[in-house]
Amino acid sequence: MILGFLRAKGSLPAALALGLAWAAPALAEVPPSDWTVTSFTLDNGMQVVVIPDHRAPIVTHMVWYKVGSADEMPGKSGIAHFFEHLMFKGTANHKAGEFGQKVAEIGGSENAFTTYDYTAYHQTVTPAALETMMSFEADRMRNLVLTDAVIGPERDVILEERRARVETNPGALLNEEVDATLFQNEPYRIPVIGWMHEIEKLNRVDATAFYNQYYAPNNAILIVAGDVEPDTVKALAEKTYGKVARGPDLPPRIRPKEPEHNTKRTVELTDERVSIPSFSKAWVVPSYQTAKAGEAEALDLLSEILGGGNRSRLYQGLVVKDGIASSAGAMFEGTMVDDTSFTVYGAPRGEAGLEQVEAAVDVEIRRIINDGVTADELDKAKDRFVRAMIFARDNQSSMANIYGSTLATGGTVEDIEKWPERVQAVTVDQIKAVAAKYLNPDHSVAGYLLPSKTVEK
Repeated sequence: MILGFLRAKGSLPAALALGLAWAAPALAEVPPSDWTVTSFTLDNGMQVVVIPDHRAPIVTHMVWYKVGSADEMPGKSGIAHFFEHLMFKGTANHKAGEFGQKVAEIGGSENAFTTYDYTAYHQTVTPAALETMMSFEADRMRNLVLTDAVIGPERDVILEERRARVETNPGALLNEEVDATLFQNEPYRIPVIGWMHEIEKLNRVDATAFYNQYYAPNNAILIVAGDVEPDTVKALAEKTYGKVARGPDLPPRIRPKEPEHNTKRTVELTDERVSIPSFSKAWVVPSYQTAKAGEAEALDLLSEILGGGNRSRLYQGLVVKDGIASSAGAMFEGTMVDDTSFTVYGAPRGEAGLEQVEAAVDVEIRRIINDGVTADELDKAKDRFVRAMIFARDNQSSMANIYGSTLATGGTVEDIEKWPERVQAVTVDQIKAVAAKYLNPDHSVAGYLLPSKTVEK
Protein backbone atom coordinates (compact mmCIF):
# COMPACT_ATOMS: atom_id res chain seq x y z
CA MET A 1 0.00 0.00 0.00
CA ILE A 2 1.98 2.14 0.24
CA LEU A 3 0.79 3.50 -3.20
CA GLY A 4 -2.75 2.29 -2.92
CA PHE A 5 -3.01 -1.47 -3.21
CA LEU A 6 -3.90 -1.87 -6.83
CA ARG A 7 -1.60 0.81 -8.15
CA ALA A 8 1.24 -0.71 -6.14
CA LYS A 9 0.52 -4.04 -7.78
CA GLY A 10 0.83 -2.41 -11.18
CA SER A 11 -2.68 -3.13 -12.37
CA LEU A 12 -5.07 -0.19 -11.92
CA PRO A 13 -5.39 3.39 -10.69
CA ALA A 14 -6.36 3.38 -7.04
CA ALA A 15 -9.92 4.46 -7.71
CA LEU A 16 -10.57 1.34 -9.71
CA ALA A 17 -10.82 -0.50 -6.45
CA LEU A 18 -14.39 0.75 -6.85
CA GLY A 19 -15.97 -0.03 -10.14
CA LEU A 20 -15.36 -3.21 -12.06
CA ALA A 21 -18.86 -4.54 -11.78
CA TRP A 22 -20.14 -1.80 -14.08
CA ALA A 23 -18.06 -2.79 -17.08
CA ALA A 24 -18.18 -6.52 -16.49
CA PRO A 25 -21.28 -7.60 -18.48
CA ALA A 26 -19.84 -6.32 -21.76
CA LEU A 27 -16.54 -8.12 -21.44
CA ALA A 28 -17.35 -11.52 -22.83
CA GLU A 29 -20.06 -13.33 -24.74
CA VAL A 30 -21.77 -14.75 -21.67
CA PRO A 31 -25.09 -13.89 -20.02
CA PRO A 32 -24.74 -10.96 -17.58
CA SER A 33 -25.95 -13.21 -14.76
CA ASP A 34 -22.72 -15.20 -15.03
CA TRP A 35 -20.87 -12.11 -13.74
CA THR A 36 -23.19 -11.42 -10.82
CA VAL A 37 -21.33 -10.91 -7.54
CA THR A 38 -22.95 -12.51 -4.50
CA SER A 39 -22.42 -11.51 -0.88
CA PHE A 40 -23.67 -13.11 2.33
CA THR A 41 -22.63 -13.37 5.98
CA LEU A 42 -22.10 -16.55 8.00
CA ASP A 43 -23.72 -16.93 11.41
CA ASN A 44 -20.36 -16.21 13.09
CA GLY A 45 -20.09 -12.83 11.36
CA MET A 46 -17.71 -13.67 8.49
CA GLN A 47 -18.61 -11.83 5.28
CA VAL A 48 -18.35 -13.90 2.10
CA VAL A 49 -18.19 -12.53 -1.47
CA VAL A 50 -18.35 -14.78 -4.54
CA ILE A 51 -17.17 -13.47 -7.94
CA PRO A 52 -17.98 -16.08 -10.63
CA ASP A 53 -15.73 -16.40 -13.69
CA HIS A 54 -16.16 -19.68 -15.56
CA ARG A 55 -13.70 -19.09 -18.40
CA ALA A 56 -10.93 -21.17 -16.84
CA PRO A 57 -10.98 -24.00 -14.24
CA ILE A 58 -9.18 -22.06 -11.52
CA VAL A 59 -10.24 -20.23 -8.40
CA THR A 60 -8.69 -17.53 -6.21
CA HIS A 61 -9.40 -17.94 -2.49
CA MET A 62 -8.62 -14.99 -0.21
CA VAL A 63 -9.18 -14.21 3.46
CA TRP A 64 -8.87 -10.54 4.42
CA TYR A 65 -8.53 -9.54 8.07
CA LYS A 66 -9.58 -6.00 8.91
CA VAL A 67 -6.37 -5.25 10.75
CA GLY A 68 -3.13 -3.70 9.54
CA SER A 69 -0.16 -1.81 10.84
CA ALA A 70 -2.26 1.30 11.55
CA ASP A 71 -4.19 -0.71 14.15
CA GLU A 72 -1.09 -1.62 16.20
CA MET A 73 -0.61 -0.52 19.78
CA PRO A 74 1.98 2.23 20.32
CA GLY A 75 5.45 0.73 20.68
CA LYS A 76 4.45 -2.49 18.89
CA SER A 77 5.11 -1.44 15.31
CA GLY A 78 5.52 -4.35 12.93
CA ILE A 79 3.33 -6.81 14.84
CA ALA A 80 0.71 -7.02 12.05
CA HIS A 81 3.33 -7.93 9.45
CA PHE A 82 5.15 -10.16 11.92
CA PHE A 83 1.94 -12.05 12.56
CA GLU A 84 1.39 -12.54 8.85
CA HIS A 85 4.61 -14.57 8.89
CA LEU A 86 3.52 -16.53 11.95
CA MET A 87 0.34 -17.65 10.19
CA PHE A 88 2.50 -19.97 8.07
CA LYS A 89 3.68 -21.87 11.13
CA GLY A 90 2.13 -25.01 12.55
CA THR A 91 -1.29 -25.39 14.15
CA ALA A 92 -2.70 -27.91 16.60
CA ASN A 93 -3.87 -29.92 13.58
CA HIS A 94 -1.20 -29.37 10.93
CA LYS A 95 2.56 -29.09 11.13
CA ALA A 96 4.43 -26.09 9.76
CA GLY A 97 4.67 -26.18 5.98
CA GLU A 98 1.86 -28.68 5.47
CA PHE A 99 -0.53 -26.06 4.07
CA GLY A 100 2.02 -24.88 1.53
CA GLN A 101 2.85 -28.44 0.58
CA LYS A 102 -0.81 -29.13 -0.23
CA VAL A 103 -0.92 -26.06 -2.47
CA ALA A 104 2.28 -27.07 -4.24
CA GLU A 105 1.10 -30.64 -4.80
CA ILE A 106 -1.72 -29.47 -7.05
CA GLY A 107 0.36 -26.85 -8.84
CA GLY A 108 -1.28 -23.92 -7.07
CA SER A 109 0.21 -20.76 -5.65
CA GLU A 110 -0.11 -18.98 -2.30
CA ASN A 111 1.07 -15.85 -0.56
CA ALA A 112 0.06 -13.12 1.86
CA PHE A 113 0.55 -9.40 2.39
CA THR A 114 0.11 -6.76 5.07
CA THR A 115 -0.78 -3.12 4.57
CA TYR A 116 -1.71 -0.22 6.82
CA ASP A 117 -5.37 -1.27 6.92
CA TYR A 118 -5.62 -5.01 6.29
CA THR A 119 -3.83 -8.35 6.08
CA ALA A 120 -4.72 -10.88 3.37
CA TYR A 121 -3.91 -14.54 2.70
CA HIS A 122 -4.55 -16.05 -0.72
CA GLN A 123 -4.25 -19.18 -2.83
CA THR A 124 -4.96 -19.85 -6.50
CA VAL A 125 -5.91 -23.48 -7.11
CA THR A 126 -8.31 -25.73 -9.01
CA PRO A 127 -11.99 -25.63 -7.96
CA ALA A 128 -11.69 -29.18 -6.59
CA ALA A 129 -9.14 -27.95 -4.05
CA LEU A 130 -11.27 -25.09 -2.73
CA GLU A 131 -12.62 -27.03 0.25
CA THR A 132 -9.08 -28.02 1.25
CA MET A 133 -7.96 -24.38 1.12
CA MET A 134 -10.92 -23.33 3.24
CA SER A 135 -10.24 -26.08 5.76
CA PHE A 136 -6.60 -25.12 6.21
CA GLU A 137 -7.34 -21.39 6.34
CA ALA A 138 -10.14 -21.85 8.86
CA ASP A 139 -7.85 -24.00 10.99
CA ARG A 140 -5.09 -21.42 11.25
CA MET A 141 -7.60 -18.68 12.00
CA ARG A 142 -7.73 -19.95 15.60
CA ASN A 143 -5.45 -22.96 16.11
CA LEU A 144 -1.90 -21.63 15.68
CA VAL A 145 0.71 -22.96 18.07
CA LEU A 146 2.70 -19.93 19.23
CA THR A 147 5.79 -20.76 21.28
CA ASP A 148 9.05 -18.96 21.97
CA ALA A 149 10.75 -21.51 19.72
CA VAL A 150 8.57 -20.31 16.84
CA ILE A 151 8.61 -16.60 17.66
CA GLY A 152 12.36 -16.02 18.02
CA PRO A 153 13.58 -17.37 14.66
CA GLU A 154 10.74 -15.72 12.75
CA ARG A 155 11.47 -12.38 14.39
CA ASP A 156 15.03 -12.73 13.09
CA VAL A 157 13.59 -13.30 9.60
CA ILE A 158 11.61 -10.05 9.84
CA LEU A 159 14.66 -8.13 11.02
CA GLU A 160 16.64 -9.42 8.06
CA GLU A 161 13.76 -8.52 5.74
CA ARG A 162 13.86 -4.96 7.02
CA ARG A 163 17.62 -4.79 6.52
CA ALA A 164 17.31 -6.06 2.96
CA ARG A 165 14.32 -3.97 1.88
CA VAL A 166 14.80 -0.77 3.83
CA GLU A 167 18.13 -0.31 5.54
CA THR A 168 20.09 -1.00 2.33
CA ASN A 169 17.72 1.05 0.13
CA PRO A 170 18.11 4.85 0.25
CA GLY A 171 14.79 5.38 -1.50
CA ALA A 172 12.96 3.25 1.05
CA LEU A 173 14.65 5.08 3.92
CA LEU A 174 13.61 8.43 2.47
CA ASN A 175 10.03 7.27 1.93
CA GLU A 176 9.78 6.29 5.59
CA GLU A 177 11.00 9.71 6.68
CA VAL A 178 8.63 11.49 4.29
CA ASP A 179 5.64 9.54 5.64
CA ALA A 180 6.70 10.23 9.21
CA THR A 181 6.83 13.94 8.37
CA LEU A 182 3.67 14.09 6.26
CA PHE A 183 1.41 12.38 8.80
CA GLN A 184 1.86 14.26 12.04
CA ASN A 185 -0.67 12.24 14.01
CA GLU A 186 -2.20 9.44 11.93
CA PRO A 187 -0.65 5.98 12.34
CA TYR A 188 0.17 5.93 8.60
CA ARG A 189 3.31 7.75 9.69
CA ILE A 190 4.74 4.42 10.94
CA PRO A 191 6.08 1.93 8.36
CA VAL A 192 4.09 -1.26 7.80
CA ILE A 193 7.15 -3.42 8.46
CA GLY A 194 7.76 -1.54 11.72
CA TRP A 195 10.70 0.34 13.20
CA MET A 196 13.81 -1.79 13.73
CA HIS A 197 14.12 -1.10 17.46
CA GLU A 198 10.49 -2.08 18.07
CA ILE A 199 10.57 -5.22 15.93
CA GLU A 200 13.52 -6.43 18.01
CA LYS A 201 11.31 -6.43 21.13
CA LEU A 202 8.25 -8.22 19.74
CA ASN A 203 7.57 -11.45 21.63
CA ARG A 204 5.17 -14.33 22.14
CA VAL A 205 2.93 -12.34 24.49
CA ASP A 206 2.55 -9.61 21.86
CA ALA A 207 1.79 -12.14 19.12
CA THR A 208 -0.74 -14.05 21.20
CA ALA A 209 -2.58 -10.90 22.24
CA PHE A 210 -2.71 -9.68 18.62
CA TYR A 211 -3.98 -13.08 17.44
CA ASN A 212 -6.71 -13.31 20.06
CA GLN A 213 -7.90 -9.77 19.42
CA TYR A 214 -8.06 -9.63 15.64
CA TYR A 215 -8.05 -13.11 14.09
CA ALA A 216 -11.67 -14.18 14.21
CA PRO A 217 -14.38 -14.74 11.58
CA ASN A 218 -16.32 -11.59 12.50
CA ASN A 219 -13.23 -9.52 11.65
CA ALA A 220 -12.60 -11.30 8.35
CA ILE A 221 -13.83 -11.27 4.76
CA LEU A 222 -13.73 -14.30 2.48
CA ILE A 223 -13.40 -13.56 -1.25
CA VAL A 224 -13.74 -16.42 -3.73
CA ALA A 225 -13.29 -15.55 -7.41
CA GLY A 226 -13.26 -17.94 -10.34
CA ASP A 227 -14.90 -21.10 -11.61
CA VAL A 228 -17.35 -21.54 -8.73
CA GLU A 229 -21.05 -21.23 -7.96
CA PRO A 230 -22.32 -19.15 -5.03
CA ASP A 231 -24.33 -22.03 -3.55
CA THR A 232 -21.26 -24.28 -3.57
CA VAL A 233 -19.11 -21.63 -1.92
CA LYS A 234 -21.74 -21.00 0.73
CA ALA A 235 -22.01 -24.71 1.58
CA LEU A 236 -18.22 -25.08 1.80
CA ALA A 237 -17.84 -21.89 3.83
CA GLU A 238 -20.44 -23.01 6.34
CA LYS A 239 -18.75 -26.42 6.57
CA THR A 240 -15.31 -24.93 7.29
CA TYR A 241 -15.30 -21.30 8.41
CA GLY A 242 -18.77 -21.63 9.86
CA LYS A 243 -17.42 -23.93 12.57
CA VAL A 244 -15.02 -21.25 13.88
CA ALA A 245 -16.43 -19.48 16.93
CA ARG A 246 -17.19 -15.80 16.69
CA GLY A 247 -14.56 -13.62 18.34
CA PRO A 248 -15.02 -10.60 20.59
CA ASP A 249 -16.79 -7.65 19.02
CA LEU A 250 -14.22 -5.07 18.05
CA PRO A 251 -14.82 -1.34 18.53
CA PRO A 252 -14.97 0.94 15.46
CA ARG A 253 -11.58 1.67 13.89
CA ILE A 254 -11.33 5.19 15.25
CA ARG A 255 -7.71 6.33 15.05
CA PRO A 256 -5.89 9.60 15.74
CA LYS A 257 -6.71 12.23 13.12
CA GLU A 258 -4.47 14.76 11.46
CA PRO A 259 -4.35 18.31 12.84
CA GLU A 260 -4.53 21.25 10.46
CA HIS A 261 -1.33 21.51 8.41
CA ASN A 262 0.14 25.00 8.17
CA THR A 263 3.76 24.48 7.14
CA LYS A 264 5.88 23.56 4.17
CA ARG A 265 8.37 20.87 5.15
CA THR A 266 11.28 19.18 3.39
CA VAL A 267 13.09 15.91 4.00
CA GLU A 268 16.48 15.38 2.38
CA LEU A 269 18.61 12.25 2.19
CA THR A 270 22.10 12.30 0.68
CA ASP A 271 23.64 8.90 0.02
CA GLU A 272 26.63 7.65 -1.94
CA ARG A 273 24.51 4.82 -3.35
CA VAL A 274 22.30 7.31 -5.21
CA SER A 275 23.32 7.98 -8.82
CA ILE A 276 20.27 9.92 -10.09
CA PRO A 277 18.52 12.44 -7.83
CA SER A 278 14.75 12.44 -7.49
CA PHE A 279 12.04 14.23 -5.57
CA SER A 280 8.48 13.77 -4.37
CA LYS A 281 5.94 16.19 -2.98
CA ALA A 282 2.97 15.03 -0.93
CA TRP A 283 -0.17 16.36 0.71
CA VAL A 284 -2.65 14.84 3.15
CA VAL A 285 -6.02 14.50 1.40
CA PRO A 286 -9.28 12.63 2.07
CA SER A 287 -9.69 8.98 1.10
CA TYR A 288 -12.82 7.35 -0.25
CA GLN A 289 -13.87 6.75 3.35
CA THR A 290 -13.30 10.28 4.66
CA ALA A 291 -14.01 12.53 1.67
CA LYS A 292 -17.08 14.63 1.10
CA ALA A 293 -19.34 13.47 -1.73
CA GLY A 294 -17.49 13.52 -5.04
CA GLU A 295 -14.12 14.67 -3.71
CA ALA A 296 -12.34 11.30 -3.74
CA GLU A 297 -13.50 10.61 -7.28
CA ALA A 298 -12.28 14.07 -8.31
CA LEU A 299 -8.89 13.51 -6.64
CA ASP A 300 -8.56 10.17 -8.42
CA LEU A 301 -9.28 11.72 -11.80
CA LEU A 302 -6.98 14.64 -10.98
CA SER A 303 -4.12 12.21 -10.33
CA GLU A 304 -4.83 10.52 -13.65
CA ILE A 305 -4.89 13.78 -15.62
CA LEU A 306 -1.88 15.27 -13.87
CA GLY A 307 0.40 12.26 -13.73
CA GLY A 308 -1.37 8.92 -14.09
CA GLY A 309 0.47 7.58 -17.12
CA ASN A 310 2.06 8.42 -20.45
CA ARG A 311 -0.97 10.46 -21.53
CA SER A 312 -0.81 12.68 -18.45
CA ARG A 313 0.26 16.33 -18.33
CA LEU A 314 3.44 15.65 -16.42
CA TYR A 315 4.63 12.83 -18.67
CA GLN A 316 3.76 14.58 -21.90
CA GLY A 317 5.18 17.92 -20.76
CA LEU A 318 8.32 16.96 -18.87
CA VAL A 319 9.33 13.62 -20.41
CA VAL A 320 8.08 13.82 -24.00
CA LYS A 321 7.98 17.53 -24.92
CA ASP A 322 10.71 19.20 -22.84
CA GLY A 323 12.84 16.10 -22.29
CA ILE A 324 13.96 17.29 -18.85
CA ALA A 325 12.66 14.31 -16.86
CA SER A 326 13.26 10.58 -16.98
CA SER A 327 10.11 10.07 -14.94
CA ALA A 328 7.25 12.21 -13.66
CA GLY A 329 3.85 11.34 -12.28
CA ALA A 330 1.18 11.61 -9.61
CA MET A 331 -0.56 9.16 -7.27
CA PHE A 332 -3.64 9.21 -5.07
CA GLU A 333 -3.93 6.43 -2.48
CA GLY A 334 -7.71 6.45 -2.20
CA THR A 335 -8.51 3.02 -0.77
CA MET A 336 -7.66 3.72 2.87
CA VAL A 337 -9.57 3.88 6.15
CA ASP A 338 -8.40 7.38 7.11
CA ASP A 339 -7.14 10.49 5.34
CA THR A 340 -4.49 9.54 2.84
CA SER A 341 -1.91 11.15 0.53
CA PHE A 342 -1.67 12.71 -2.90
CA THR A 343 1.87 12.64 -4.30
CA VAL A 344 3.73 14.01 -7.32
CA TYR A 345 7.25 12.94 -8.23
CA GLY A 346 10.00 13.31 -10.81
CA ALA A 347 13.63 12.67 -11.72
CA PRO A 348 15.82 14.65 -14.16
CA ARG A 349 17.27 13.52 -17.47
CA GLY A 350 20.41 14.61 -19.26
CA GLU A 351 21.68 18.05 -18.33
CA ALA A 352 18.49 19.05 -16.52
CA GLY A 353 18.65 19.50 -12.77
CA LEU A 354 16.26 18.32 -10.10
CA GLU A 355 15.27 21.91 -9.31
CA GLN A 356 14.19 22.39 -12.93
CA VAL A 357 12.03 19.27 -12.84
CA GLU A 358 10.40 20.24 -9.58
CA ALA A 359 9.67 23.74 -10.87
CA ALA A 360 8.02 22.29 -13.98
CA VAL A 361 5.84 19.99 -11.85
CA ASP A 362 4.81 22.95 -9.70
CA VAL A 363 3.87 24.90 -12.84
CA GLU A 364 1.48 22.15 -13.96
CA ILE A 365 -0.14 22.01 -10.54
CA ARG A 366 -0.62 25.81 -10.46
CA ARG A 367 -2.03 25.68 -13.98
CA ILE A 368 -4.78 23.30 -12.86
CA ILE A 369 -5.45 25.31 -9.70
CA ASN A 370 -5.77 28.52 -11.71
CA ASP A 371 -7.26 27.33 -15.00
CA GLY A 372 -8.66 23.87 -14.29
CA VAL A 373 -8.68 21.03 -16.83
CA THR A 374 -10.50 20.74 -20.13
CA ALA A 375 -13.64 18.70 -20.68
CA ASP A 376 -11.70 16.64 -23.21
CA GLU A 377 -8.99 15.83 -20.67
CA LEU A 378 -11.58 14.75 -18.14
CA ASP A 379 -13.50 12.61 -20.62
CA LYS A 380 -10.32 10.86 -21.74
CA ALA A 381 -9.30 10.21 -18.14
CA LYS A 382 -12.68 8.59 -17.48
CA ASP A 383 -12.27 6.52 -20.65
CA ARG A 384 -8.87 5.29 -19.50
CA PHE A 385 -10.43 4.20 -16.22
CA VAL A 386 -13.11 2.25 -18.07
CA ARG A 387 -10.56 0.50 -20.28
CA ALA A 388 -8.54 -0.44 -17.21
CA MET A 389 -11.70 -1.86 -15.67
CA ILE A 390 -12.25 -4.05 -18.70
CA PHE A 391 -8.73 -5.42 -18.59
CA ALA A 392 -8.96 -6.06 -14.85
CA ARG A 393 -12.13 -8.13 -15.29
CA ASP A 394 -10.01 -10.62 -17.21
CA ASN A 395 -7.95 -11.33 -14.10
CA GLN A 396 -9.81 -13.04 -11.27
CA SER A 397 -7.14 -12.20 -8.70
CA SER A 398 -7.50 -8.51 -9.58
CA MET A 399 -11.23 -8.78 -8.99
CA ALA A 400 -10.66 -10.47 -5.65
CA ASN A 401 -8.20 -7.75 -4.65
CA ILE A 402 -10.58 -4.99 -5.69
CA TYR A 403 -13.45 -6.31 -3.62
CA GLY A 404 -11.26 -7.34 -0.70
CA SER A 405 -9.41 -4.03 -0.35
CA THR A 406 -12.62 -2.02 -0.68
CA LEU A 407 -14.55 -4.04 1.89
CA ALA A 408 -11.63 -4.23 4.32
CA THR A 409 -11.33 -0.44 4.40
CA GLY A 410 -14.99 0.23 5.14
CA GLY A 411 -16.60 0.14 1.70
CA THR A 412 -19.49 -2.05 0.60
CA VAL A 413 -20.43 -4.14 -2.42
CA GLU A 414 -22.94 -1.40 -3.25
CA ASP A 415 -20.13 1.17 -3.24
CA ILE A 416 -18.36 -0.89 -5.88
CA GLU A 417 -21.48 -1.18 -8.00
CA LYS A 418 -22.32 2.54 -7.77
CA TRP A 419 -18.81 3.88 -8.29
CA PRO A 420 -19.14 4.34 -12.07
CA GLU A 421 -22.12 6.64 -11.63
CA ARG A 422 -20.16 8.79 -9.19
CA VAL A 423 -17.04 9.00 -11.31
CA GLN A 424 -19.02 9.84 -14.43
CA ALA A 425 -20.65 12.68 -12.52
CA VAL A 426 -17.34 14.44 -11.75
CA THR A 427 -17.08 17.83 -13.45
CA VAL A 428 -14.17 20.01 -14.53
CA ASP A 429 -15.13 22.46 -11.78
CA GLN A 430 -14.74 19.72 -9.16
CA ILE A 431 -11.28 18.84 -10.46
CA LYS A 432 -10.20 22.47 -10.16
CA ALA A 433 -11.80 22.76 -6.72
CA VAL A 434 -10.01 19.77 -5.16
CA ALA A 435 -6.68 20.89 -6.66
CA ALA A 436 -7.08 24.35 -5.15
CA LYS A 437 -8.34 23.01 -1.83
CA TYR A 438 -5.76 20.30 -1.19
CA LEU A 439 -2.60 20.93 -3.26
CA ASN A 440 -1.45 24.02 -1.41
CA PRO A 441 2.34 24.24 -1.95
CA ASP A 442 2.75 25.87 1.46
CA HIS A 443 1.26 22.81 3.19
CA SER A 444 3.29 20.13 1.43
CA VAL A 445 6.11 17.77 2.32
CA ALA A 446 8.90 17.44 -0.24
CA GLY A 447 11.40 14.61 -0.21
CA TYR A 448 14.78 14.85 -1.95
CA LEU A 449 16.99 11.87 -2.70
CA LEU A 450 20.44 13.15 -3.60
CA PRO A 451 23.83 11.73 -4.61
CA SER A 452 26.52 12.27 -2.01
CA LYS A 453 28.56 14.54 -4.29
CA THR A 454 25.89 17.21 -4.62
CA VAL A 455 23.47 19.06 -2.43
CA GLU A 456 21.62 20.71 -5.27
CA LYS A 457 17.94 20.26 -5.70
